[in-house]
Amino acid sequence: MSALSPSSQTNSIILTSTGSSSKVAAAVPIGAYTGSQAFLIGAATQVKYVYKKLGGDVVDIELTPANVYAAYEEAVLEYSYIVNLHQGKNVLGSSLGAATGSFDEQGQLVYGDSLSGSNIELRYSRYQYAQARKIGDAMSTAGGYGGTNRIFSASFKPGSNQQDYDLQTIIGDASDSGTDDAGKAVVFSGKVGKNRVVVTRVFYRSPRAMWRFYGYYGGVGVVGNYSTYGQFADDSTFEIIPTWQNKMQAIMYEDSIYTRTSHYSYEIKDNFLRLFPAPSTWGLNDMDRIWVNFYVDLTNPWDVSDRYYDGTTGINNMNTLPFNNIPYENINSMGKQWIRKYALALCKEMLGQIRGKFTTMPIPGESVTLNHSELLSQAKEEQTQLRDKLMEILESATYKELVKNDSEMTDAAATAFKGTPLPIFVG
Repeated sequence: MSALSPSSQTNSIILTSTGSSSKVAAAVPIGAYTGSQAFLIGAATQVKYVYKKLGGDVVDIELTPANVYAAYEEAVLEYSYIVNLHQGKNVLGSSLGAATGSFDEQGQLVYGDSLSGSNIELRYSRYQYAQARKIGDAMSTAGGYGGTNRIFSASFKPGSNQQDYDLQTIIGDASDSGTDDAGKAVVFSGKVGKNRVVVTRVFYRSPRAMWRFYGYYGGVGVVGNYSTYGQFADDSTFEIIPTWQNKMQAIMYEDSIYTRTSHYSYEIKDNFLRLFPAPSTWGLNDMDRIWVNFYVDLTNPWDVSDRYYDGTTGINNMNTLPFNNIPYENINSMGKQWIRKYALALCKEMLGQIRGKFTTMPIPGESVTLNHSELLSQAKEEQTQLRDKLMEILESATYKELVKNDSEMTDAAATAFKGTPLPIFVG
């Protein structure tokens, strides 16, 4: 019986002391950064770092360089993920409704709008208060003084002794037919359907030839401030008056039309209009009509406007932000050191899992207990600490926190200046 002659007396799977940048691209599982030469060099250098940190020149490390390359790629992607989450919180409010795009399996933008340039995740956004503006638009529409909903105007001829009118039916019929009760085309044709009509104003047009010259009181009594303004309106005088006085006049002018001039009023309940008094006492001629301003309440909030891009198909949360993975070349020294440490912790985790498959190793007359449990515990703790510390730092550096810091610095500086002696002016 011949003696055994093994061809090798060492483990064939041990980590080498150096890596090779030419072998990184084929070894990484995702390949998010294989187009970056700097990444390939960084991953290869990480092999030497792991080899030294885990004592590879003292005891064998049961890892391959490919394991280290994969860990390094995961560390870079984890860093990009955390930083992008932070930046997403900063810019989401200003980006809501903006164009988004389609992304590949690596999360890279492959189609769509990159918000006017590549690497939008590296840009400092212009504050837009997009969501606040959309809320304000909706409120101003409801208030009747702006907004993004189009305000339409419709009219109908009141009937003698008929006090009640169903505006929903009147406007809906005109929308369906494309013409009003006078046979005139309406601009809101096909816009109503089964949607609710929201009435913002009801009015009628009365003769106003004397309004412009005599002002809002119809020429009865004295207008203005008695001593300097006299009876006539601005168009018949040549006095310089403050702008706020014209603003107040405009408000009083409208109120006077409804209060002093017309003597008529109305109420609306569920789009049923009731006129006071009955139209038979109004003295209306054949040309007089009741006018209504309204907008259509679109019950489906996901409808897209056919007039302009309103953002209903755009960015709605962080998932649709057109953020790519952070380019490796744009990660600074602080980020790269975090990546090295995180990749080392991942390598410890892999090594612990490998050694955990063999709790003890038999040797002549003895056995060796492997340290897999310690490696796994250290790896998990280090990964958690690195992630938590990075997120803590980024959280303290959100745009909101930076503004607070600026405010505190300004207040502190102002307090310091209070103790500065004031110069004495000598004339």
